Amino acid sequence: MATSHAQPGEVVDLATWGDELPETHSKTITKQERMELARIVLRAGEAWGDHRVDGPIVVQCLSGHLRFRIGTEERTLTAGRLLYLAGGEPHALYAETDSTILLTIVFVG
Repeated sequence: MATSHAQPGEVVDLATWGDELPETHSKTITKQERMELARIVLRAGEAWGDHRVDGPIVVQCLSGHLRFRIGTEERTLTAGRLLYLAGGEPHALYAETDSTILLTIVFVG
């Protein structure tokens, strides 16, 4: 089944975007040549281990409570808080509670 993406000018309800795909943890809202926007759901206790993205990212917590590690430093994200990272920074995250985030990736090159 093809995944639909939001079109320019379309209003997206972040509370429900991707609810038709309960078995997945993320759904891309839109992906353009230089940017991707996705809604990601992590259940309590889930983690994304060490990884990095070439371009800058913004992680906005829409709901829940996340621990976000950048190198050896840890940050807490709760609803309404966001974190910006430069490209290439190693990071990991852990969901303390069921959490939803909005992820923006800027592609370089």
